[in-house]
Order: sequence, then structure tokens, then C-alpha cells
Amino acid sequence: MPTFTAPDGTELAHHLRGEGEPLLVLPGGPMRASAYLGDLGGLAAHRRLVLLDLRGTGDSATPADPTTYRCDRLVADVEALRRHLGLERVDLLAHSAGGSLAMRYAERYPERIARLVLVTATPWALGMPATAEHRLAAAQLRRGEPWFTEAFPAFRAWLAGTGDFDPAFSGFFHGRWDEAAQRHEAGADKEFNDDAGEVFGAEGAYDPPATRAALARLAAPVLVLAGELDGGPTPELARRAADVFPNAELAVQPGAGHYPWLDDPEWFTRRVCAFLAR
Repeated sequence: MPTFTAPDGTELAHHLRGEGEPLLVLPGGPMRASAYLGDLGGLAAHRRLVLLDLRGTGDSATPADPTTYRCDRLVADVEALRRHLGLERVDLLAHSAGGSLAMRYAERYPERIARLVLVTATPWALGMPATAEHRLAAAQLRRGEPWFTEAFPAFRAWLAGTGDFDPAFSGFFHGRWDEAAQRHEAGADKEFNDDAGEVFGAEGAYDPPATRAALARLAAPVLVLAGELDGGPTPELARRAADVFPNAELAVQPGAGHYPWLDDPEWFTRRVCAFLAR
């Protein structure tokens, strides 16, 4: 397992999967170990995935200063990984909350981005949160699912702050609530650093006007990939995020939720590879 040292001395781990040109991958959560990404639906057959375990998650060390879990401060870790790999520019893929980290990295180091792929990335860094209304509207698309009647009230209560997270509504995050999705969810508890996740979006983590202004000048091509059934972000919110970039394209994966590489690995891999090959 390769490691490198962050500017503040924290030892960080990254995992290598596949062969070929490197693709740096930032996990979501926020602050979830990169293990849940697997090989991104077979993407490792086309690119060498470099999956970063953010500080305090997976095989990376816990920092002495917990305020360094904040999104804007994690940018230094991404840049340290680029330097460690000896890459002049990087192809960068980020999932979910990792998308805000990728945007803040591109804001600070635009010259280091060759291509940027944002996969079901909630655009907090752009001041565009996914709302409860977004998530409930997406959940209503699942009315035909046999688990909907039991899951929807619990989901609504959780979003309203009157109920706890209930595994019964985990299906809303997946386009297909099958055995693969259920196995994926079963490992989630041990992959999250909840305390770090609370700090990730703390005050000062985002500066939407500055980020939007910087990304409006980003020369690198950007792919914003949304799931048709995802509520965070919905395809419409993803479209609004794509509009911030001067050279972006939006792809909406049919029938996909928040983890599109699980819902249809072939579609996901084909679309991402086509973008990266240009």
C-alpha cells in the first residue's frame, strides 16, 4: 500500500488498481474510505486508478489537528499526492462529496487539471446544495418498488430531522436495490469517519462566489455525470453545476442512482472512458 506525507506531516495512503495512465480518484461520504469505490465498475481495466484515502479514513493516519478535515484544507493533500506521483497535470475523478473537494482543488490549481470527471457530485462548493425537496422528488420516482411504502416515511422523517438514518431507505441511493447494492451498503458503517464528516463542510469550507468565478475560467474539459434517479444531485442540479464551467458536458445515466458504476457498470465505464480518451 503506497503512502506519502501531507504538508502537515500526516501519513496518507492511496490504493492502486489497474494499469495504464493514472486517474486520481477522490471519494465521497463525506470522509468515507475509498474502498467503497471498488474498481469503479471496471474502469480499472482502462486506467490505473489512484484512490486516495482522505486523512482519518481507510489506511490514512488521523491528523493531529482535526480542523484539517475541512474541505478547503484537504486541497493540500490532493496537491501533495500529485507531487508524490510526479505528474505535471492530472485526470481527476471525484464522487459525491469529493466533487466539492475536486472543485476547490481546480479553483486553486487550475493549471494542474487535464480533465475533470464529477460523478453524482453534490455541488456544495458552488453554493448549490441538494435540498430535501430534491431528494423527496427523486424518491417518488421509486413508487413502483416493493420496499417504497415502508421506506418513504422513514426517509422523509430523516430529511426533516425528526428521524434517524434507517437502512430501510438505502434503496433510494441506488438505481437497483439488488444484492450487489445491499452488499455495498452493508460495508458502509466501518468506512465512514463521522466526526471528520462533520468538519468537512464546516464554516469556511466553501467560498461559492470565488469558486464559481475561478471555475468559469477553467480551461480543462469537464464531465458532470448524474444518475437519472439520484436526488443529490438531481439531473437538473447537475446541469446547473455543469453550466458553471466553460467546457463541460452533462451525462445522465439512465436508471442510475448515487452509485452509477454499480447500477450499470458497462454504461458508466463506456461513458467515462469516452470522455477521458478525447
